[in-house]
Amino acid sequence: MTNDLIYKSEIINRMTILDQINEHKKIEVAAAKATISLAELMKFPAYNKPMPSLKEFLLSPERTGIIAEHKRQSPSKGIINGNVKLEQVVMDYETGGASAVSVLTDQKYFGGNLADLKEATSLLSIPVLRKEFIVDEYQIHEAKAYGASIILLIAASLTAEEVDRFAKLAHELGMEILFEIHNEEELSKISSHVDVVGVNNRDLKTFKVDVLQSVKLAKLIPEQFIKISESGISDPETVKMLKTHGYQGFLMGENFMKEANPGEAFKNFIKQL
Repeated sequence: MTNDLIYKSEIINRMTILDQINEHKKIEVAAAKATISLAELMKFPAYNKPMPSLKEFLLSPERTGIIAEHKRQSPSKGIINGNVKLEQVVMDYETGGASAVSVLTDQKYFGGNLADLKEATSLLSIPVLRKEFIVDEYQIHEAKAYGASIILLIAASLTAEEVDRFAKLAHELGMEILFEIHNEEELSKISSHVDVVGVNNRDLKTFKVDVLQSVKLAKLIPEQFIKISESGISDPETVKMLKTHGYQGFLMGENFMKEANPGEAFKNFIKQL
């Protein structure tokens, strides 16, 4: 028994934070399925309601191209901002010109939940991204039931078959897909059902951030996909630079959430743009 415990401990120590999140997510999903059945999710009011398109809002000249994020905490930073009300933050993002709002729904590592998603989608007319570690089809139905317009599919967490299957299901439910990559190898998992490709400048294994990763991968992403850059964007000049490389969207959260008034910080950033 002692040897088994030592072996399991060694496995956990070798796991990256992403591995740990995905393993815990499977446990969460099993519990969720036991609590609310798929049939029950399908009866939620939002399940059969059409949602706004992220692609349309990213391409609209009236919006900023920024997907502004509500994020209370992260594994690398700990508590970022646990004091502000979600309602005020997301509404300020919309009035400030955000093309979409991203809402973290992972509880253990990011301090979010589905109630946050439901609240945000009930308040906003712009698209809302469910920022989550999707490992099961149930979570896609869940996202629809709680009003999300977009789901996130992380290449590092999924096989190419899963990306294609999950993206197809999301389309059937009337949602769009943000496919997130970190390197060239992960791009090989892309599916024709993907709508937007996001380059995450933060390595989920080391948490090192390098905005130039977006520059390196820009030309490798097929032209039919809208490109967005994620993580490590903290000044307007970086946004302007990335636009010259074909990026039409920018997912930003920590830069705003670390301030006492995230909505005001967002509006000041837009003024500088």
